[in-house]
Amino acid sequence: MKLLTMIAVMAATITIGKSVAAETGLDALIEREQASLNAVPERKFSGFFGFRSNPFKSRKTGTQQVEYTNDWLDKQPQATGGKQFSCLAEALYFEARGETVKGQFAVAEVILNRVRSAQFPNSPCGVINQGTGRRYQCQFTYTCDGHKEVIREQKAYQRVAKVARAAMDGLKSELTAGATYYHTTAVRPRWSRTFTNTTRIGVHLFYRDDRYLTALNN
Repeated sequence: MKLLTMIAVMAATITIGKSVAAETGLDALIEREQASLNAVPERKFSGFFGFRSNPFKSRKTGTQQVEYTNDWLDKQPQATGGKQFSCLAEALYFEARGETVKGQFAVAEVILNRVRSAQFPNSPCGVINQGTGRRYQCQFTYTCDGHKEVIREQKAYQRVAKVARAAMDGLKSELTAGATYYHTTAVRPRWSRTFTNTTRIGVHLFYRDDRYLTALNN
C-alpha cells in the first residue's frame, strides 16, 4: 500500500512538473513573439489592415489652431523642409493655389491621406508622382501634361508652402472625412460615380474609397 502511495505521489509530482514547464515554455514563447512584433515597424504592421500610421510626427505645435485665412498664413514663419515637403508644396501650388486657404488644406489632407493608406505609395513624393511617365496617365495632371513645372508666383508659393508645412507638422485639419480623391467642378471622372462624395470645398469635390481604410488619427 505504501509503495502504491509513493508511486502515486511521484506520478503527481512529475505531472505537475511537466505542467509548470509547459506553462513556463509558453510564457517564454509569448514573450519572444511579443518582442518580435514590437520589432516590426509600425508603418509595415498597420499596412496589413489597409492603412498606415501617420508617418509625420508632429513638431512642437502646442495648442495652435489652424485658421483658414491669408492673414493667419502670413503670420506663420517661412516654410522650409526637405524633399517630401517640397513635393507637397509644389503639388499645392499647381493643384490648388487658386483655392481658398481651406481648399488648399483640404487638398493637402487628401495627399497625406493617401500616404497613410496602403493603397498608395507611402510618401508625398511617391503619391504625387504615381503613374508619371506617360502623358495624362498619372494621378496629378500637372506631373504628366507635358509642360515644365515652373513656379512663377512666388507669393502664392510661399503661402501654399506654409500650408504644406502645417499639414506635415500635424496641425489638425480634418476637412474631407478621409477622402483620397478629388476633382474640380469642371470635370466628372468616371470614378466619381463609384466613390463616396464626402464634401465640396471651393471648386473641388472630395471622395473616399470605402473599400479601404485610412488612418486619420494616430
